[in-house]
This record gives sequence, structure tokens and C-alpha cells, in this order.
Amino acid sequence: MENTITDHQTVLMELWYVFDSICARNHIKYQLYAGSALGAVRHHGIIPWDDDLDVVMLREDYNRFMDIAESELDKNQYFLQREFTEHWPMFFSKLRKNNTACIERYIPKDWETHMGIYIDIFPCDNLSDNPIKRKAQFVASKIVIAKSLHARGYSTDDPFKKLFIGVCKFLPKNMFIKIAINAKEKHTEYVHTFFGAARRYQKNVFPRIWLEESIMFPFGGSVAPVSVHYDALLTKLYGDYMTPLPESQRGCKIHAEIVDTEHSYEIYQNVQRTMKFSEYTRSIR
Repeated sequence: MENTITDHQTVLMELWYVFDSICARNHIKYQLYAGSALGAVRHHGIIPWDDDLDVVMLREDYNRFMDIAESELDKNQYFLQREFTEHWPMFFSKLRKNNTACIERYIPKDWETHMGIYIDIFPCDNLSDNPIKRKAQFVASKIVIAKSLHARGYSTDDPFKKLFIGVCKFLPKNMFIKIAINAKEKHTEYVHTFFGAARRYQKNVFPRIWLEESIMFPFGGSVAPVSVHYDALLTKLYGDYMTPLPESQRGCKIHAEIVDTEHSYEIYQNVQRTMKFSEYTRSIR
């Protein structure tokens, strides 16, 4: 039986409930982010044609959640995929459901990592108030992302990108992560989520206050926190965010090529994918 987008979103909501419950019990702050924040504001739930769910947290809350979730999660049901999980080259986390499959378009078919249905958990880091240090953070984050792209089998015909990724794969990852997250500076005026996107640098920079002040919106039969400054945030990300995309531009397989809510990703790991990472595109709004 082929899964529908509704089946997929039902599991996304289950994962969000688990995440939200841990945060509520432990007084950990977070907000819905990007397309999920847009969904809460415009649809009071997940955007009907969206196939993921994003949350964002300031780094201190993110670290607390990671530590607490390790002990509170039902590991028979769920898997927390962190930055340092084996065979996982990303620098944000995913909460996944076991015995499901969500195999993304750009994932190598022989990649030995958990590929269950997931929600994304993005950390938001301090952005230096010093322009020179800020530029260094941006460059460091590009290097870290390039290393991640290489690990995921990214291919490109752009000679500059090919050279940059080829050089970055030899650079020390941990050093550049430390530069990018800027842990030494506290309560800077701006924060960033560079690791969540390889492009759109300015769109991933926000005033800290946007992440500190929340308002509750109806969300799939419950309520979820969205930035009080959601209008400014969503306008920055999407422009005229209250106008949905034309139906011809909506797609229900924005991220995943294979989705199965009832069977493990392991049965699909050797299935040949039809789309290379370099061809990956998406539209949410």
C-alpha cells in the first residue's frame, strides 16, 4: 500500500508530540521554524503539501534537550540522530521513528545510517557582533557544510564548487565547527542557523529576540510556539507568505523519494534512487 502525504504527516505529528512533551516537562524553549512556522500561522497545522517538520532552539536549549532526550526517549520507538552519531555527517539533529522509512532524494543508496521518518531539530548559534569574526563564522560554516556535502555524495558540474568541496574534505572539522558556533560570545544581538542550509546566508541570520519571544498558535489539534515576530521572520524567509503557491507548483515529495510508515528503511537501502543530490530542489510556500 502506498503511503499518502497524510500518513506521513501523521507520523511527523507523533514525533513532534514526543519532542514537545520532553521540552514541556523540562522547561526547554523551542519554536516551530521555516515551513512549519508558516504552516502554523497560515494553516494551523503542517502545510498540506509539506513532508517535513522543523523546530529551532537556541544552542543552550538545544544542548539541554539532547542530554535529557538521551535518557527520556523510548529507544524502542524513536532514534535521536545527533551531530556525532556514527555515519551521520550533518550538524543538526533529527528525531526519527523506528521501523519507518524516509529516504531522501540525495542520500547514497549504500549509506549506513538510520533513515526513518524524522523531524529536524536546528540549533541557533551566536553571531558575533564583530564584523570580522562574523565573516569568519560564515566561512567556517561553509567549510563545515562542504564537508557534509562531500560525505553525502554531492555532485556538481561547477568547477569552483567541485574544487572547494574537494579541498574542504581535508580540513579539520571540529576546529571549524567551534569557529562557526561562536560559543565564547554570549547573548549576541544576532543568531544564525547556518548549518541548516548550504545557501541563503542572510536568510539564516535573525535578531536573538526573535528566538526568545514566542506566541502559541493552533497546530494540528494542539498548540505550538512560534516567534512573536513571526510576520518579520516569515516575510524574510518567504516574502508574501500568506499567499500559497499555485497548485501546479506544490509537491508532496519535497524531501523524500521513498516514504513508508509501516516498514523499516533497511529494506530499501539498496534500492536505486532516481535523483542525484545536484538535482535536488524544493518549494514549500
